[in-house]
Amino acid sequence: MVNYDIIIVGAGLVGLATAYEVKKKSPKKKVLILEKTKGVATHQSGHNSGVIHSGIYYNPGSLKAANCIAGYHSLIQFVKEYGVPYDRCGKIIVATSKDEIPALEAIYNKGIANGLSDLEMLSKEGIKEIEPHSSGVCAIKVPQTGIVDYPAMAHQLLRLFIEEQEGEISFGEEVIDITGQRTGNIVETTKQTYHAVSVVTCAGLHSDRVASMTERYNDLKIIPFRGEYYKLKPEKEYLVKHLIYPVPNPRFPFLGVHFTRMINGGVEAGPNAVLAFKREGYKFSSFSVRDSVDTLTWPGFWKIVGKYGKTGMGEMYRSISKAAFTRALQKLLPEIHEDDLIAGAAGVRAQACDRAGNLIDDFDIIAKNNVIHVRNAPSPAATSCLAIGKTISEKLIMD
Repeated sequence: MVNYDIIIVGAGLVGLATAYEVKKKSPKKKVLILEKTKGVATHQSGHNSGVIHSGIYYNPGSLKAANCIAGYHSLIQFVKEYGVPYDRCGKIIVATSKDEIPALEAIYNKGIANGLSDLEMLSKEGIKEIEPHSSGVCAIKVPQTGIVDYPAMAHQLLRLFIEEQEGEISFGEEVIDITGQRTGNIVETTKQTYHAVSVVTCAGLHSDRVASMTERYNDLKIIPFRGEYYKLKPEKEYLVKHLIYPVPNPRFPFLGVHFTRMINGGVEAGPNAVLAFKREGYKFSSFSVRDSVDTLTWPGFWKIVGKYGKTGMGEMYRSISKAAFTRALQKLLPEIHEDDLIAGAAGVRAQACDRAGNLIDDFDIIAKNNVIHVRNAPSPAATSCLAIGKTISEKLIMD
């Protein structure tokens, strides 16, 4: 049996940032990251749209708000210091009808309450000055929003953790059990058995399964939602200058299809939010019996269907109908046509759901007996990763 002070499960951005922050706080601790795949940031951290979120959407006082704001500043400092490609390009959130103005004003007020400065309400004419091809009745200009190369940031965190902090990582090693004992925790993997004083799990799409290894009554289940993107043809990229977002649909807990400039060039359009039948399934045809059974037998799932079924069917229709996807985009950019779009990438969002059918809106981190589980860390977890890592490092028992 191999002994460590701290084992961290998962090498996505949250796991890597946690390892980095733990070693900053306690450099003498022996820390190991266990990752079941062959590399870092292979799922949510490497399949997102690369947006640096400002914190404008989140309820003041929530973990999302606190960690996004703190994480934003830490991230900007980190990418500047280590040369990770980024661009603080700004975005606009556009109300396309008068009915959306109250919701837009509520978002603006949340941003102010969360400490964002230089937010600006734009008129129809003001929108045209910033995004000449966009259409709306009014909008919020959010100068803090940006784009970044998150996979490059993940590799930089790994380099610092291994080379400068003398941490360790083992790839291709899946955790299959965690057992608490008086002297610490036994972590069993597909390759090895470890002893660790403390364990932190940042398992993303499998966070519920890993949490259930020590939390026998785990009241959250991950429901995976696939987000599919199109890309604008190169000759149409001039239509988007910044990032262009809609006012989120209050009947559905996602931000809606939008336009995102990418750090390595190009413009993405999307994503939708479609129920995925495989947690690591990035194609419409992806299917896992285990993952599907887990979703379909969870009581909260059917309550979600009752709440959001009609909207969810619309998302599914947009998944199979390029014309329907295009119509959604045309609300923000009327000049877009179906043949301006080419197939892009996809990601899967790990969304925690409780038994009552509530999609958990905030980050969820629980700590008990020297085991910390990150059970829900959807967007803006990438932006927030350094702040989340710092929060977790402070929860651990340190010398």
